[in-house]
Amino acid sequence: MTMETPQKIKIYLGIFLKGLGIGAANVIPGVSGGTIALITGVFERLIHSLKSFNLQSLKLLFRVHFREFAAYTDIFFLITILSGAVLSIFTFAKIFGYLFEHFPLHVWSFFFGLILASIFYVVRTIEKWNFWVIINFTIGTAIAVFISLMHPASENSNFYYLILCGIMGVVSMIIPGISGSFVLILMGNYELVMIKSVNSLDFAVLIPVAIGAIVGLPSFSHLLSWIYKKFKNQTIGLLTGFILGSLILLWPWKNPVYLTDNNGIEILKSTGEPIIQSYDRYFPNHINVEFLTAFAIILTGIFAVWAIERIASQTKINDLKTMKTEDSGF
Repeated sequence: MTMETPQKIKIYLGIFLKGLGIGAANVIPGVSGGTIALITGVFERLIHSLKSFNLQSLKLLFRVHFREFAAYTDIFFLITILSGAVLSIFTFAKIFGYLFEHFPLHVWSFFFGLILASIFYVVRTIEKWNFWVIINFTIGTAIAVFISLMHPASENSNFYYLILCGIMGVVSMIIPGISGSFVLILMGNYELVMIKSVNSLDFAVLIPVAIGAIVGLPSFSHLLSWIYKKFKNQTIGLLTGFILGSLILLWPWKNPVYLTDNNGIEILKSTGEPIIQSYDRYFPNHINVEFLTAFAIILTGIFAVWAIERIASQTKINDLKTMKTEDSGF
């Protein structure tokens, strides 16, 4: 017996909302869409769906076996979550551009609390701690810290470099703790790809980035799915380390360090604004309204993760499995 339509709508609406969260996270430097996927319980299913696009799925498609193709690839789940992510990216690119300009401390505080809390829930999914899990956790933390302290390259609009940005960006976007947007910053093309081209629909930039994403996402998902299946606890340990190390990027109290030339003169963007190279982080030496507000926002971020986890835990996994096996269409 198939699931009732209202129940399916409720489940797909939940998946769509998770896609919105993943997309929003991918717009923000320092926040990983993979982290949101992991803490909302769709990470493994997303990876399996992406890696199912192989020769077998192509055979089903070319033979016009659409029901079998939909069931094999979990296509309706993938369309729903990617629709949410894409809509969110185009929506939040404008919103976060405004928020980062006018309320940077508040935005960073919220996401610091968000990611800090997510570590607890990700760690809970490790079924057994052992030597290799600890080693992977340490390595993941070290890699994320190293990436966080790297200096960015300069902007580059070369067609093939944009394809590479698409590959690196989309791969890092699905790894919890590694921010796809921050990888684009390191490659020098965050503003070009995520802000300028998205807001102005510059297809000369978006098309090669999309080509890279289309190539990189299925290819990497095969590897990640295999590793996750064979070494689940070790993989989660590594990903948890990534998340912990990424907290350096999200520390709310920091002053920007601008990119300069050999004469110490600030290098400007095409908009006339200076390019941020890195940040000098500090801890406030006195308590004031600004500090208390930021701290309250950090707690709000922690609460948001708790709420997301609470909602996710109430979603019946058996319903999702039933929907996938019994009904391949919406």
